[in-house]
Amino acid sequence: MTSPASAEQVAQYLRDNPGFFEANAELLASITVPHPHGGRAVSLVERQVDLLRDKNKALEMRLAELLRIGQENDAIAGKLQHWTRELLRTRDVQALPERVVAGMLDDFSVPHVALRLWGVDAAHASLPAAAEVEPEVRTLADSVRQPYCGPNADFRAATWLPGGGTQTRSIALLAMRVGAAPGAFGLLVLGSPDPARFQTGMGTAFLERIAEIASAALSRLLAD
Repeated sequence: MTSPASAEQVAQYLRDNPGFFEANAELLASITVPHPHGGRAVSLVERQVDLLRDKNKALEMRLAELLRIGQENDAIAGKLQHWTRELLRTRDVQALPERVVAGMLDDFSVPHVALRLWGVDAAHASLPAAAEVEPEVRTLADSVRQPYCGPNADFRAATWLPGGGTQTRSIALLAMRVGAAPGAFGLLVLGSPDPARFQTGMGTAFLERIAEIASAALSRLLAD
């Protein structure tokens, strides 16, 4: 006596014979399955329509999310362009540190911003951004090859922020360097009271562009 086929064997048979229901179209109307949202039974065709409808809704939601992300990226790109243009228009090199910080505050709405530079020309040594920086912070900046984003883990550089950084919950550290130089000549610190503003694992593409542009502008203050 032949044993009944298992569910997997039936499923495999249907996969191997895609024309089965075409040759047995009457089965589509006669086979019923439980409705996923109620006790009533529906035809196999109706169930397939429900599945396709659910899949379509999921695709629509995904498309809406992609459109939202695209709009946000366009907005950020516009802010980046405006900030870059302001830096290029700045003829007084001593005004550059202030312009860099103002752009973060105004264009990108970053609540807490601080900037420190070292190795600047003696003519610019009196700038607030050229204030003395601890060796450990310089070492940290040298190690930041890509922007660091995450919680404010009592970084010494966070004390440069308003209120000594006591209200800063998340932070981004952007090292200033000339091209691919191993050593940094400055550190741009972005902070927020919102723990989710700068998260570990977040995308840093725009922060990398900000670091590159700021570095190029501020390198004009360095000693030869």
